[in-house]
Amino acid sequence: MTSEERLPDFYGRYVFDDRVQRQRLPKSVYKALRQTIESGSPLSPDVAETVAAAMKDWALEHGATHYCHWFQPMTGFTAEKHDSFLKPTSDGGALMEFSGRALSQGEPDASSFPSGGLRATFEARGYTAWDPTSPAFIRRSAEGSTLTIPTAFCSWTGEALDKKTPLLRSCQAVSASAVRMLHLLGVTQASRVTSNAGAEQEYFLIDAELYAERPDLMASGRTLFGARPYKGQEFDDHYFGRISQRVLRYMRELEHELWLLGIPVRTRHNEVAPTQFELAPEYQSITVSADQNMLTMDLMQEVAERHGLRCLLHCKPYANLNGSGKHVNWSLSDDLGHNLFDPGSTPQDNRVFMVFLTAILRGVDQHQDLLRAAIASAGNDHRLGANEAPPAILSVFVGAQLEEVVNSIIERRAPEAMGGERLKLGVTALPDLPRDISDRNRTSPFAFTGNKFEFRAVSSDQSIAYPATFLNLIMAESLDRLADAIEQRGGPSVENIQAVVRESLEAHRRILFSGDNYSQAWRDEAATRGLLNRPSTPEALQDWCSEANIALYERHGVFTASEAVSRSHVEHEIYCAKINVEAIATRDIAMTMILPAAMEHQKRLAESIVALSQADPQADTSAQREVLALSTRAITELKHAVDALLHAQAAVEASDEDPIHKAPRYRDEILPAMVQIREHADLLERLVDDALWPLPKYREMLDVH
Repeated sequence: MTSEERLPDFYGRYVFDDRVQRQRLPKSVYKALRQTIESGSPLSPDVAETVAAAMKDWALEHGATHYCHWFQPMTGFTAEKHDSFLKPTSDGGALMEFSGRALSQGEPDASSFPSGGLRATFEARGYTAWDPTSPAFIRRSAEGSTLTIPTAFCSWTGEALDKKTPLLRSCQAVSASAVRMLHLLGVTQASRVTSNAGAEQEYFLIDAELYAERPDLMASGRTLFGARPYKGQEFDDHYFGRISQRVLRYMRELEHELWLLGIPVRTRHNEVAPTQFELAPEYQSITVSADQNMLTMDLMQEVAERHGLRCLLHCKPYANLNGSGKHVNWSLSDDLGHNLFDPGSTPQDNRVFMVFLTAILRGVDQHQDLLRAAIASAGNDHRLGANEAPPAILSVFVGAQLEEVVNSIIERRAPEAMGGERLKLGVTALPDLPRDISDRNRTSPFAFTGNKFEFRAVSSDQSIAYPATFLNLIMAESLDRLADAIEQRGGPSVENIQAVVRESLEAHRRILFSGDNYSQAWRDEAATRGLLNRPSTPEALQDWCSEANIALYERHGVFTASEAVSRSHVEHEIYCAKINVEAIATRDIAMTMILPAAMEHQKRLAESIVALSQADPQADTSAQREVLALSTRAITELKHAVDALLHAQAAVEASDEDPIHKAPRYRDEILPAMVQIREHADLLERLVDDALWPLPKYREMLDVH
């Protein structure tokens, strides 16, 4: 970007978006492509061929030499296979070629990605299939440019091997169920409902040189050792504070890269913990938002390296400081331009709002297990329930005024306005509600924020695909159940709709909570309400493929039974693998870095005591001896703790249990053993000569200027 360029002039420059498609495609082809994007109708081979030719020409103009199918396997990361446009000719020359088939389908090896049993090692064939709902884009680097095509990833037998395919299926499911409900409510012109999202992204930055000296950060993304710093976040001075010039330069370049790729990032600010920050984009359709968030995380790390920094996306890179989340703002809109979670002023608008609000409250309550499973990970277990994140208990915050409306409907009375004034609810319409109808509740895992819901418990480093998939799924299921109930009562009369809404709200009112989700009082109350509390990943994943949930998946076409089982296996495998990596790093750093430094310190202390005593037999060396004894005891206990971890690891690894049964053992045996090692090591950090300590300390890492 030159100083003369305006943001609107270069925004989306490297995206084959609707503007470019309209300019470069024949009208009939453009219309057919839009029909596919908007309604899911099949794309003919002829149309695909024309689109591929236009896409190739556009990419070549931007310096691309290769194209790649870009997909989201069950690793939680992205994957890509690059092919060049080059096609040699018989006379020794070359052409640049890109066919409709190459655009529509690729064939990466499927055997080396996690499949949870869907694919054996010798069954290598897998396919990537173009997702036209998410626009292609150009990835640029010093090594060249690549046309990047968002795709789904499936096996030779047609089973989904990625996170994108279930999301696409869930979008179809919620659209069908929402349109059915809208037609019941009299909005017969609606033919499609779109799920939308915007993912706020929190992250940490650290100086690259310090990062390179922390093998725990490099291996696991979090510090496995580190004593509490002198000054952390206790003064609340970092949150929304002045952004340092070095960080601001990073942010500006990152934003520029994101804008070029049509990612509508708007917000940047310091977060609560030192060296923690946040960026937030505008709303997009949920499939585009999921892709853009994965691309954003890639770019955050790439740009950081150019500035001598490293971007940390782990949920909890530093103990005793706030962790990072990813707040997924989610809503539904119809093709008439209506946000279905936007309170209206007409009776029909209010009926739509109230029915859709009722559906999501029912869905969250009925399917707490799925939403908890969607955000389960080894990293998020360190964050959920701490002072910066909602607890593992799912609840919904709608604000005092809207909760009063819900209660009044259940209790068949007129609602009280904020301040005591009576609101005119009547029997058919809600009152006019301003967009900001309540304060915010930062402790709530699922909060209504005016015309959307904010799922705050999502972890900072995960794809939003599973949380988005399950939000769509539970909404589709709830809308169908409410529609069934309305029809069983005789049809969509005002009285029938009200009765169904009232019954559902009364049955699921327990999911509403407006207080402090961090408090022990809420945990106790949630237990009396019968809400689930699954604080760890092994507990959270236990119902991923329950009989009831498999029936739910299959009814709405989101997962087959085998696909659901595979994902449960993969998530357990990832959990075990992450903790095992952390355990290996913990024991090796303790043995090869911390213990040698501590013993050198011990040796110097002993030598200094001897030297003092020899120089002056009457010298008081009690203080030195006390420090030596404290250091010696910590060294001994650290070595014993390392031995205990080695023993626990050997026992777990020697078992022939599958990951689903091993996961609780990693939680109950390996993690506590690691905590013991850290406690002794962190004490030694406070005792050992600073010049001898082998790892950068928190006070050094939590300073990026």
